[in-house]
Amino acid sequence: MDFDVTVIGSGPGGYVAAIRCAQLGMKTAIVEKYSKLGGTCLNVGCIPSKALLDSTEHFHNAQEHFTEHGIDLNDLKVDLPRMIERKRGVVKQTVDGIAFLMKKNKITVYHGMGSFKDKTTIEVKKDDGKTETFTSKNTIIATGSKPSTLPSIEIDKKRVITSTEALELQKVPKHLIIIGGGYIGLELGSVYARLGSKITVFEYMDRITPLVDITLSKELTKVLKKLDFDFKLKHKVTGVKSTSRQVTVTAEDSNGEAVEVKGDICLVSVGRRPYTEGLGLKNIGLEVNKQGKIEVDDNLKTKLENIYAIGDVIDKGPMLAHKAEEEGVYVAELLAGQKPHLNYLLIPSVIYTWPEVASVGYTEEQLKEEGRKYKSGSFPFKASGRARASMDTDGLVKVLADAETDEILGVHMIGPRAADMIAEAVVAMEYRASAEDIARMSHAHPTFTEAMKEASLAATGNRALHV
Repeated sequence: MDFDVTVIGSGPGGYVAAIRCAQLGMKTAIVEKYSKLGGTCLNVGCIPSKALLDSTEHFHNAQEHFTEHGIDLNDLKVDLPRMIERKRGVVKQTVDGIAFLMKKNKITVYHGMGSFKDKTTIEVKKDDGKTETFTSKNTIIATGSKPSTLPSIEIDKKRVITSTEALELQKVPKHLIIIGGGYIGLELGSVYARLGSKITVFEYMDRITPLVDITLSKELTKVLKKLDFDFKLKHKVTGVKSTSRQVTVTAEDSNGEAVEVKGDICLVSVGRRPYTEGLGLKNIGLEVNKQGKIEVDDNLKTKLENIYAIGDVIDKGPMLAHKAEEEGVYVAELLAGQKPHLNYLLIPSVIYTWPEVASVGYTEEQLKEEGRKYKSGSFPFKASGRARASMDTDGLVKVLADAETDEILGVHMIGPRAADMIAEAVVAMEYRASAEDIARMSHAHPTFTEAMKEASLAATGNRALHV
């Protein structure tokens, strides 16, 4: 065989899998359809969206809070093209870093569409039409996902766009209409709301972010309304029409009444679907399920003994970059004869609005459905000295613990730096810590993480100290 393992797809799951395979002594190749490595996350997802979120958060704070801090600014304005250019620079640095890591770990990189000729032979078709063929003992499919749409909506990439185009707008829309109240739409909505856009969100369910704990969903709704978000919940979108100057979204509310909203841009953000086109799965006898995903066993192996799949393309765990990374490491170490560990319950999820939203473990709704006895403790950031000092008092931390053993079952937070703070909860739950364990740990003062200690104190029996 030319290679011990080949990874198809160079997103977070794919490139991390390739690096770990190479570290473990395997001769490794990676195939990427596009000219740049990094997949959706690095090029048109996680990294560029966070760059824009940070830029617009600076502007929002300067506009709304600097005067109170004793900082006066005149003629504050936004240069969106320059902001977009900075974002591109961040992406380039990150993508170039992945290319460097491929060289450092002696991983052979192929650019082009990779497909199976048979279970050990891979063909790469390049943009110029030429092909390369090589053999691989094992293959990891890590081709990720792409934005979904609705049957009645045509994406024209001008007035009706996906998240990819939303990252490249050169003009701040006066009115941005978002279809879908999930994390992608809310993050991008936050970007443009901070720059002055009116935001209207159509959501089919009765609340935004329906997969997170309901307490966080309600709190996030309140916070985003302050940014001029208008939420149309329990609305079924029936059509989108666009002209050269505007876009019109039609929908039905929960009573069946027609609703019509006009705006500048419509962002369709109704989830993502797995990308498997062109892989040649039929050549090796693999099929996808009704959701378009590849079936794998508990070891992420397909029905073929030498082909694995990870990330958004499989029906396991959430569609998150860090989930894919963990799976990539898992498969690499499995191929090396090790016994890796992967617990999907303890993969945290984050929404990068401000305040940030982060969760790990069971939600309160899930515990109720299972009939499991639990206790809950929470602590609001308005009672945190550190939060008051930085004027970030929205949100709370909620800790759920087993009613008998006190083992932490879930942690849900909305507040400043929640994306970073959730790591403490993940560590605690990996080691099966109790709420009492966290409550008795010393947390530096003043810090945002004191809210985790206080919520744990509350969960152990109404012992919070500062509320």
